[in-house]
Amino acid sequence: MVWLQVTHHKQYPPNTTHVYSYFESRGGKFPTTVFFGLQYILKRWLVGPVVTKEMVAEAKDVYKKHFGKEYFNEDGWNYIVEHHKGYLPLRVRAVPEGMVVPTKNVLFTVENTDPKCYWLTNFFETLLVQVWYPMTVATNSRYQKEIIAKYLNETADSMVGLPFKLHDFGFRGASSVESAGIGDCAHLVNFVGTDTIAGLMVARNYYNCDMAGFSIPAAEHSTITTWGKDGEIEAFRNMLTQFPTGLVACVSDSYDIWNACEKVWGGELKDLVVQRGATGSTLVVRPDSGDPPEVVVKVLEILGNKFGTTMNGKGYKMLPDYLRVIQGDGISYETLGDILINMKKHKWSADNLTFGSGGALLQKLNRDTQKCAFKCSSCIVNGKEVNVFKKPITDPGKNSKKGRLSLELQDGNFVTVQEGKGNPEKDQLVTVFENGKLLKEYSLDEIRERAQIDIVKELKPKN
Repeated sequence: MVWLQVTHHKQYPPNTTHVYSYFESRGGKFPTTVFFGLQYILKRWLVGPVVTKEMVAEAKDVYKKHFGKEYFNEDGWNYIVEHHKGYLPLRVRAVPEGMVVPTKNVLFTVENTDPKCYWLTNFFETLLVQVWYPMTVATNSRYQKEIIAKYLNETADSMVGLPFKLHDFGFRGASSVESAGIGDCAHLVNFVGTDTIAGLMVARNYYNCDMAGFSIPAAEHSTITTWGKDGEIEAFRNMLTQFPTGLVACVSDSYDIWNACEKVWGGELKDLVVQRGATGSTLVVRPDSGDPPEVVVKVLEILGNKFGTTMNGKGYKMLPDYLRVIQGDGISYETLGDILINMKKHKWSADNLTFGSGGALLQKLNRDTQKCAFKCSSCIVNGKEVNVFKKPITDPGKNSKKGRLSLELQDGNFVTVQEGKGNPEKDQLVTVFENGKLLKEYSLDEIRERAQIDIVKELKPKN
């Protein structure tokens, strides 16, 4: 209770008994959003008896020192302790996690269930709005999946590798261990490749998924350059012998990526690379510098010349099964397409390449990426229900919705029905939390299923 709206209980009209608010994406970078992460917030912070007399006493002390005056609603919080045994008298209704919803639609609503706790609804705005982060990561990740899927669909014989095509490298670039965990779990709604272990634990502890993502042994520059420039060949050989079977990735640009591909992998160590292939094992060569579209194609051309290529059913070149490439530098929604376009131009199948992404996947976004907002739209004052809204003359984009809301499918399109005029039987919002209890829990498996891209509908050729 030491982070949120403290003085609001004094600011509502007299005889207010009910406050109803909603959360939406008002627009932003992407036209749809993948709703994800509310369950984490609810289970982490709000489920169960979360308020005690000791907490109330501490909050009173903190806020008195913070404001210099007695503003804290001590009576209100003690009422929750005494009459609700520390459980929060709130109701949260939300779209199912993993649902892909066009922007400018309600995603969840919050209201108090005890008339004496009208002030509680918006007290938790700050916390609940933090769903913007996992929601935006999941959205960004899914849009990158669409790009990769498009080029796989056009240049590969199979889409089976799609879930492994964007690997999370973002742990070290995240702002905290917690944000890395939340963000990676959001990415894992769409993919199954990650090096961010914190995300696996979020999926395990909050989304009932025993193992959400997978990885392989992979070299980094320190484990290669400690051998010295003259020892790079032995460093590479060590990777192949230490991990004689399965997938192994080796960063190869510490000094000269072209020499590494042509003279080392394609020369001195070629036989060892090929021999590993007899056991179904694969070397993944990783360039990590330079202009990605040009570097990736040149690496593919050198490796193709040295190891040979085959033509797939769609007329695009494939490296042998024992050899692949991963591009982990400069990868974002904005750059993926350029790399894949250049590969297609040079007749290389997208199936030769996997991507790794760090900061652009987990960190280069904010609440305004999808223009997320939490607004009050209805209240009851003196026993009368009142539609509440804002309509700033200086920015129509910040206009808010009115009254009680429902999200309905009309002719196959999502529509937010306002002013309490919705049909409860058609409402897509589900009561997920009520009076301190989680009423609906989603597993990561069902969330993934809901967020799946539709190859037919979403991957139509674009000019």
